[in-house]
Amino acid sequence: MRRFFAMVVIGCSLAAAGQEPSNTQVFDAFEVATVKPVDPDAKSGRFFRMDGTHRWVATNFTLKALIALGYDMNPRTISGGPQWMDSRHFTIEAITPGEVAPTRLEQTQMLRALLLERFGLKFHRQDQEMAIYALSVAKGGAKLKVAAIPDDPPKIIGVVYPDRIEVPAHSVTMDDFVAMLQRATLDRPTVNRTGLTVKYDFNLKFAQDQTQYGGEVPKAPDDAQNPPLFTAIQEQLGLKLEATRGRVSTMIVDEAMNPRVD
Repeated sequence: MRRFFAMVVIGCSLAAAGQEPSNTQVFDAFEVATVKPVDPDAKSGRFFRMDGTHRWVATNFTLKALIALGYDMNPRTISGGPQWMDSRHFTIEAITPGEVAPTRLEQTQMLRALLLERFGLKFHRQDQEMAIYALSVAKGGAKLKVAAIPDDPPKIIGVVYPDRIEVPAHSVTMDDFVAMLQRATLDRPTVNRTGLTVKYDFNLKFAQDQTQYGGEVPKAPDDAQNPPLFTAIQEQLGLKLEATRGRVSTMIVDEAMNPRVD
């Protein structure tokens, strides 16, 4: 039996972080949003998505995970805040304004506004040198297939099986891929040093271990047929992840409050 655990779900209208909005609609806040507590022992996966044109959903997120999503950060670069920031789980259901679906950048803008209003988030930034991963092209060159329909919005979804994880990706940039890796997959910040600028289609398959996904996904069995993540990235995509050090922007949470739930 398989279950879905979304490392990052980039749905039908999402765009890469930093991409300019594709329309003139202002997406500075959700029209309406509900925040509901989730039983921390619930077995549901964690994902976010656009459900149609106007409904945005983030399921089973802690406040730290929401901050990581909204500000495109690795959770290890977020510190401070109340003790429950990494233990209480919430589901957010929101309605977006306008006549078209918001891009990913616009969705995160609205999520940031919600974090400030409903969670009373206050923070400051600090650059720190820390352990990171760098994604680059491996010796022999990339093995990536240029996106068949590059004008399509990017979509990258993690599907968890007992013995492997599959990451089908459609029309994604390396920035999209790195954002997924650092937000939810890897245990440290990750930077894109591939120099690749176009969109690609690929399907990455690997055997997960206990260092990934914050320990939320069970380790694959020792006899799993697929290779571990670092090997899979090199063999299947012609890329390599290397452990190194670098300066990254971190967030120190000064204040956050338990939100009013609906």
